[in-house]
Amino acid sequence: MRPNLRARLRAFLLSCLSCLAAAGAFHPSAHASPLKPAELAIVINDEDPSSVAVGDYYRKRRSIPAANVVHVRIPGKPRSISPAQFRLLKEEIDSQLGPKVQAVLMVWTAPYAVDCNSITGAYTLGFDGGQCAKTCAAGEPSAYFNSRSAHPFTDHQMRISMLLPTESVEKAKALVDRGVSAGFRTVPATAYYLATSEKARNTRAGFFPRTGRIPARKLTTKVLQADALENVKDILVYQTGMAQVAKLDTLGFVPGALADHLTSLGGDLLGSSQMSSLRWLDAGATASYGTVSEPCNHWQKFPNPSVLLRHYLSGNSAIEAYWKSVAWPSQGLFIGEPLAAPYRER
Repeated sequence: MRPNLRARLRAFLLSCLSCLAAAGAFHPSAHASPLKPAELAIVINDEDPSSVAVGDYYRKRRSIPAANVVHVRIPGKPRSISPAQFRLLKEEIDSQLGPKVQAVLMVWTAPYAVDCNSITGAYTLGFDGGQCAKTCAAGEPSAYFNSRSAHPFTDHQMRISMLLPTESVEKAKALVDRGVSAGFRTVPATAYYLATSEKARNTRAGFFPRTGRIPARKLTTKVLQADALENVKDILVYQTGMAQVAKLDTLGFVPGALADHLTSLGGDLLGSSQMSSLRWLDAGATASYGTVSEPCNHWQKFPNPSVLLRHYLSGNSAIEAYWKSVAWPSQGLFIGEPLAAPYRER
């Protein structure tokens, strides 16, 4: 099969999967069992005092087994590391993990990229050097996309990963607390989906769940034609397409909220050319996503709204729902508190 035909066929099949997910988005399946603390490893950078402080706080708050804590040394807080440096880092981490570990949380802000790959994409899927030859090309598909799997390493030989930013120890602890509190009770909330004036960034609009209500989850879904939300305080999901998202300081997010914007460099956490995905966490979201290199506006490189919502409402944790929602994740950085699961079975 010719490469361009194979890519078109793959895109078509992924589109079909997403349409099926959209059809079932308002009818969550029986509760899934979210990722457990004993299945999560945390990686602490001993060269970074903030990583050490936040990592210890997270371990205690989430009762992470001592055997699941990995210590590494990455001096200088580089934003990006080379593939060779990354290979050694991954080998060091993997050598200390048992077979029951399904996911990995890296506790630091930087490094967040490996050449053109995100560090989470490279860790989970393996470094994809081919993507760097043309970052706007189609990405390698994730076997975990829209999966029902509760054990990604056991089922797919991939440990899903997330970054817990530590630029501010105080903010990182507050983020952890939001994730922990998300599991106590279901609160009335709204999932907001915005089609904006930046038309090139609206490629996910066809996958927005329809406006409506999901009484079993106390959730309302709203699709809006607007560039920003303002003065709403019940946000569970906020997905939009903008290079800069205004009025975040007027918003209120419920514990466990997910928020992201389709733009080229949201995952360039410490960059300044576009809004960093860190701003979502600063505003009160519990997890987010952004790309670290120019992906063009392929919807497959960003969280699919219907897939994300369906898996989150079924009881998956934030890390599981976010990873299941991205078809081509090599350039995408997953950040936040991974174990937040507001709809887990109680």
